[in-house]
Amino acid sequence: MRNDDPANADLANDDLCRLSARALAQGLRQGDWSSLRVVEAHIERIRRSNPSMHAMVRERFSAARAEARRVDERRVKGGRVRPPPLAGVPCSIKECFALTGMPQTAGLVARRGYLATEDATAVARLRAAGAIPLGVTNTSELCMWMESDNQLYGRTGNPYDSTRIVGGSSGGEAAVVAAGGAAFGLGSDIGGSVRMPAFFNGIFGHKPTGGLVPNSGQFPLAEGAEALRFLTTGPLCRKAEDLWPLIELLAGPDGLDEGCFTSLLGEPGQVEIGRLKILDVQGNGRQKVSGDLLSAQERVARHLEGRGAKVQSMRFPALRDSFYIWSAMLSDADPRPYKTLLGEGRSVPAWPELGRWLLGRSNHTLPSIALALLENLADLSPGLKRKAIEQGQALKAELRALFDEQTIMLYPSYTRTAPRHNAPLLTPFDWVYTAIWNVMELPVTQVPLGLDARGLPLGVQVVGGPGQDHVCVAVAQELERAFGGWVPPF
Repeated sequence: MRNDDPANADLANDDLCRLSARALAQGLRQGDWSSLRVVEAHIERIRRSNPSMHAMVRERFSAARAEARRVDERRVKGGRVRPPPLAGVPCSIKECFALTGMPQTAGLVARRGYLATEDATAVARLRAAGAIPLGVTNTSELCMWMESDNQLYGRTGNPYDSTRIVGGSSGGEAAVVAAGGAAFGLGSDIGGSVRMPAFFNGIFGHKPTGGLVPNSGQFPLAEGAEALRFLTTGPLCRKAEDLWPLIELLAGPDGLDEGCFTSLLGEPGQVEIGRLKILDVQGNGRQKVSGDLLSAQERVARHLEGRGAKVQSMRFPALRDSFYIWSAMLSDADPRPYKTLLGEGRSVPAWPELGRWLLGRSNHTLPSIALALLENLADLSPGLKRKAIEQGQALKAELRALFDEQTIMLYPSYTRTAPRHNAPLLTPFDWVYTAIWNVMELPVTQVPLGLDARGLPLGVQVVGGPGQDHVCVAVAQELERAFGGWVPPF
């Protein structure tokens, strides 16, 4: 199909915003549409959806248009050099990643006015592949809460229902992608910050194996090799077929991130669904999961069983203590006080800051202040912390003994579909359904499973063994074929 093809002329902009990055790139190479047209279509989606979502907090539309024109000019000139795989495809970037000329504050008021002077490693790799960033998106303060809300940019609303959360801390990123404003996005995840937003916004997200993708160029950045493996950088996208190409582009050491050491082990196309063993784990035994999510997970298990996979229901008693394990292992790996991160190196006293918040005078959000207070309490119980670390190491060993290249786990993404704003403060530990897998260093793909009766996204986590990212992605692709995947909110 060429540019003068009537079918191409009739293709609506919203239709372009339903396509995968792979399909857009193929159409660009074939001359089915110009990069400028694709970029303009996504800019239009952002302009239409962002006033209610408040997801993209700084745009670079003029620069993106200029980059798209250069892609189109090179294509017209032709030549023997094959264009990079994502040439002309628009994306978005989480604001905590360095993107040259864009703010990089992670929602911290003290960093107001800070602009990145170079690209983070992951951003540079995407741009080298030809992707065109349209702007940066909202996060929670210091990327440490499940509401993408801060005193610098404000709060982001869900594209399916603006009264509900988008998750955190890559919430703005997931919302923009789900709303059709970007073909894919870049997120970071130390406790579910890619997967929770992907779940609440009904798209795909992948947390790689610890050490697979470099985290260099993020703020805040974990310190120490182990903590850098707990923190992961990964893609968010509307179509499952984009997951693996993006993971391949992002993976591999950069010489800067001391925690990045491993490499990809396989290809999704090598995975035979019928030969898989499925560990069906329906909860952690402490935070109760809603019936609609458990029903969706049951449908997934039955579908995979129908394809020939062997399904086994399992329980792991240690998962009941997921919060204690995650917090103890993370603080042991990176002992820097959260209070000093809040103060950009200067310790912020938590109790006085709470008083300022009550008077409406604080530059920090309530969850951030609460985290600083909880940090003080954790310091009072070193014995409990050591016990939790030992429990975590035992769980890690147990899981690694069970997982092989043909084993995956189905696990709830959260306790319920996207709650209303502020509601997570009443159940503040429900996010442990995603967090536990960071300190286990296992790959996890968040898979959308359609919408519930209220029009909110359903989903499930697919957990794999160390280095078995391709198996998680293969299952995600199978589930997209079976259940439809992302449902556009427009």
